[in-house]
Amino acid sequence: MRSFTFSDFLFLLTALEWTFLMAAMALAFGAPLAVLLAIARSGKVMLPRYAASAFIDLVQGIPLLGLLMFFYFGVPVLLGTDVPALVAVGAAHTIYTAAFLGEVWRGGIQAVKQAQWEAGACLGLSWQQQFIHIIGPQAFRVALPATVGFLVQLIKNTSLASVVGIVELARAGQMVSAGTFQPLFVYLLIAGIYFAICFPLTTWSRKLEARLNGAR
Repeated sequence: MRSFTFSDFLFLLTALEWTFLMAAMALAFGAPLAVLLAIARSGKVMLPRYAASAFIDLVQGIPLLGLLMFFYFGVPVLLGTDVPALVAVGAAHTIYTAAFLGEVWRGGIQAVKQAQWEAGACLGLSWQQQFIHIIGPQAFRVALPATVGFLVQLIKNTSLASVVGIVELARAGQMVSAGTFQPLFVYLLIAGIYFAICFPLTTWSRKLEARLNGAR
């Protein structure tokens, strides 16, 4: 048994790199899929709309931990090869992000009035041009507060990666707690670090919601 030292605190802060890396990976790979799902869900073509809806409902009905266990333990059984922990975590978080952001952004697209599409068509713009120049920017403003709110949820959910051995903040806290036998202090410190990251984002989300709703 040893006391908690400054080196332990630096170890926790270093582990934040994995927390931020996993959140960035989820957004980088999940956001493009979310755009496709949002467009499919808000479109008029029946097959893509139903397929996207079924995918979103399926993923939202499964806990993120279940997705993580599937990619880390299930996929190797199906493929007959090991899946690295970071790949499994990245795949699970990517699908999770795509499903939830896809629904958020679908709401933003559908919040734009149909008259905006019609105005773009009257100007001779193609569907892609209408979406990029007219609908997309307006939908982004509507969905931005909820997107920031989801980012808070995503950062906290990266702690689930500790179950497959990735030493992010939560896992680093477990290791420090085991070494110092001071679980109350260590986990309060971890909670404080998560709070310091997430509270400003939550506050920003609320301010965006108030400002952008007032601007509509």
